[in-house]
Amino acid sequence: MSKISLNLATTRAQWGFAEAVEGCLRAGITAISPWRDQIAAIGLEEAARIVRDNGLQVTGVCRGGMFPAETAQGRQAGIDDNLRAIDEAAALNADCLVLVVGGLPGASKDLPGARAQVAEGIAAMLPHARASGVRIAIEPLHPMYAADRACVNTIDQALDICETLGETVGVAIDVYHVWWDPYLARAIARAGRMKRIFAHHICDWLVPTRDMLNDRGMMGDGVIDLKSIRAMIEEAGYHGPQEVEIFSTENWWKRPGDEVLSVIKERVASVC
Repeated sequence: MSKISLNLATTRAQWGFAEAVEGCLRAGITAISPWRDQIAAIGLEEAARIVRDNGLQVTGVCRGGMFPAETAQGRQAGIDDNLRAIDEAAALNADCLVLVVGGLPGASKDLPGARAQVAEGIAAMLPHARASGVRIAIEPLHPMYAADRACVNTIDQALDICETLGETVGVAIDVYHVWWDPYLARAIARAGRMKRIFAHHICDWLVPTRDMLNDRGMMGDGVIDLKSIRAMIEEAGYHGPQEVEIFSTENWWKRPGDEVLSVIKERVASVC
């Protein structure tokens, strides 16, 4: 189970932070990745105590980002929120703070401009991240989210930003978002050479997918070649836990949490 981390979004509907940790411990899982609202609900001090007392690895904190804005004031508010996210990640001794960088601000059609705002926003938060010992992981999202959630859509785009900002900044590779990329193997190898793979998220792409946000599949139920991608990532030098992150309003969020974890353990062993 040392190769599994539970992203707490996977049991969001069933459990809060403390209940999710208890469920993980029952299942023999000792790595988690919480969301900031889940941390806020229990309080940062209590969340840190739970992590510390149970010897948990926190593979990431979700999420920072959302940098593009229509005004300078809006962009500064985003940076300020990211500085708070760094403090939360540091308190939990997280492996990284995961960024969903944001899309087009307002009615803008300027995609290159939005990407420039992302790079500027990350640069502004880096001094505090470095002083706090927190690594920053850009998570490229599928192009369907380019307008509203993330204007960085491939590993290569994320690595281009990393190259300009230094080694504190890397990537979180989520198979749901990058499995389709014809240059995936090359991009993962590039990330490995740069030593910038900070996290590896897994789930599956269902056919059909009923909702592009909240109908992710359990590993093995869809079309992603999980073993091949895992092999690429390990060949590139990353051997940390595979972080299971499943948003599923009509399936997995309706099942008991312990059942979900049982299935995760079986699928990681058999199809990942």
